[in-house]
Amino acid sequence: MPSKVRPRRSVLYMPGANTRALEKARTLPADALIFDLEDAVAPDAKEAARANVVAAAKSKSYGKREIAIRCNGLGTQWGKADVTAVAASGADAIVVPKVESAADVAAIVDLLEASGAPKSMAIWAMMETPKGFLRAEEVASSHERLQLLIMGTNDLVKDMRARHTPMRLPMVTALGLGMLAARAYGLTILDGVYNDIQDTEGFSAVCQQGLEMGFDGKTLIHPSQVEPCNEVFAPSSAELEMAGKIVAAFKTAQAAGKGVVTVDGRMIENLHVEQAERALALAAAIGELQAA
Repeated sequence: MPSKVRPRRSVLYMPGANTRALEKARTLPADALIFDLEDAVAPDAKEAARANVVAAAKSKSYGKREIAIRCNGLGTQWGKADVTAVAASGADAIVVPKVESAADVAAIVDLLEASGAPKSMAIWAMMETPKGFLRAEEVASSHERLQLLIMGTNDLVKDMRARHTPMRLPMVTALGLGMLAARAYGLTILDGVYNDIQDTEGFSAVCQQGLEMGFDGKTLIHPSQVEPCNEVFAPSSAELEMAGKIVAAFKTAQAAGKGVVTVDGRMIENLHVEQAERALALAAAIGELQAA
């Protein structure tokens, strides 16, 4: 278990061209924010949006929330200037669309470092294409700056010529490949967005599915999705009660020199203790974030 667990239950995209939205984001209970320069911004507003999000990131007025900025791809006319600007913005991370290889990550790393980005600035890679998912392990192992994978499910479904379905069966293979790569290399992994803002039941169900698949949290497109998402991806009170019992029982058994322990009739092994400790650490980190 990592020494510091960082909550990323809800990660909300905010359009970079909308200064009111960037202002409102200061009051939203999202664990992290992505200031978007790509899909949410029209071509004629790209440069103004860049200035907006850099100013917002530099303001340091978002509490303990992580701030990431999604750039345009390096193959576009705005991409290089976006990365150069993000490098000096003070943001925690840069979100890179349509990552398909280690070479794509290396190109971003080179540009960040040439632009003076601090070593603490992370890369969050969006996995959005069949080629990207087939190279998920290559991407996940590419560089120490790469800390997080985001599932770009809308583009994936489009490229697969598939359909959005309640159980998301068309994309299960890709999501699984992303999950395995992230866990193999110690990365955080975020589920893709849910498009129907009005469908609260469907959203809740897909959050629960994402939790069961192992995702750390979910990317969101509307503020109304934040609190329901936070609730699903936070440990429940029952889980925390059991986690506390497991950790306490295991410590007692260790002190008594016993190698086997049971809690409420359930045999407990080291793996259960690790899971319990992580749940307790996540709950504590959520409490710190909410108190900010």
